[in-house]
Amino acid sequence: MPGLVKIGITSAADPQTRISQLYSTGVPLPFDCVIAVEVEDSPNGGLEKALHTAFAPYRINPSREFFEIDPTQVEAILEIWPGKDVTPQVNKEVEELSVVDREAAKRFRSSRPNLNFTEMGIQVGSTLVSIKTGESATVVADKKVFFREEEMSLTAATKAVLELERSVAPTPHWTYNNRVLRDIYDVTYGPQED
Repeated sequence: MPGLVKIGITSAADPQTRISQLYSTGVPLPFDCVIAVEVEDSPNGGLEKALHTAFAPYRINPSREFFEIDPTQVEAILEIWPGKDVTPQVNKEVEELSVVDREAAKRFRSSRPNLNFTEMGIQVGSTLVSIKTGESATVVADKKVFFREEEMSLTAATKAVLELERSVAPTPHWTYNNRVLRDIYDVTYGPQED
């Protein structure tokens, strides 16, 4: 669900069973599994409890496991927690959704525009600052920055800063004039970035 992350644990033999249970008539689109890790957990749900506590300020509803955070925040913790990454297997099973479900999700995601610095009121020559490292990137075109001595997209700069192999939404990870880019994006294009 764009803008929201569900953090949960399941004792089901395969996580896809739980994901399928969550995708009911009360949910408009199927869930994307960003990361699934098979872990040895304590009987009282130590990992889940720790994640829920860490992200408590971003919890949407105290009786639900949804948080208004970027998925990379959870991934950073799960990548260092002992366990086996089973994301590829789970996502393979998710691909078996009906064509109608996949197309609905695809249409929704494609309705969100890519960021455009000029449209967002950020002029060429402006400085963006990485929240993680404090490094600066200079805006050089509507969709390009100059970062670490080369011109690239902000998505590529974000991958470099976060040391990730895959792309993530860049706007939660940068500021412009002390404002998080996600907030500027939401004001420009409407809330919830995919």
